[in-house]
Amino acid sequence: MYEGKYPHKRYKLTLDFLKEHVNQGSKILDLGVKNPFSKIMKENGYPVQNTEGEDLDEDFSSVLKSDAEIVTAFEIFEHLIAPYNILKEIKATKLVASIPMRLWFAPAYRSKTDKWDRHYHEFEDWQFDWLLEKAGWQIKARKQWTNPVKKIGIRPILRWFTPRYYIVYAERV
Repeated sequence: MYEGKYPHKRYKLTLDFLKEHVNQGSKILDLGVKNPFSKIMKENGYPVQNTEGEDLDEDFSSVLKSDAEIVTAFEIFEHLIAPYNILKEIKATKLVASIPMRLWFAPAYRSKTDKWDRHYHEFEDWQFDWLLEKAGWQIKARKQWTNPVKKIGIRPILRWFTPRYYIVYAERV
C-alpha cells in the first residue's frame, strides 16, 4: 500500500491515527488538492472531498459550503500565511491536522522554483496547539514521530531522535 516513492512511515502513522479517532464512513473534507494520501483514505473507507487548489488564505468557500463531519489538513497549515483565518471558518466539528515541526538544526523549507511550495511557518508543537486553541479548537489527542533519512552526518543522526511530524485530533469548542 505504501510502496514506491511515498513516505511509508508518515502515511502509515497518519492513517493509524486517523483510524483511531475517525470512524470509517465519516465524510471528510481534506484541505489541499487530491494527493496520494487522500487516495489512501478513500481506499480505507473514508469518503473524501478535496479542495480545488484555491488560495486557502483568501478563499474559504470550500469549508463554508462543505457538509463534511471532519476536516483533515495534512501538512497544509505551514504553507498558509494566516492559518488562523481558515481554522476559524471551518464548519465541521472535528479536525485532524498534521504539520512538519520546526527543527532547531535545520532551516525552514523553501522552494526557489514553486511559489506554492513554501513554508511560511514551521511550528513547534506548543505553537500549533496555541493556534488551534485560539481558533476555537480543543485538542483531544496528539502524536509526534521522527523522520530518519539514510544519509551520513550530524543532521541525519539528529533526525533519528528529534520528532519531525506532529498530528492532532481536535474538536470545535
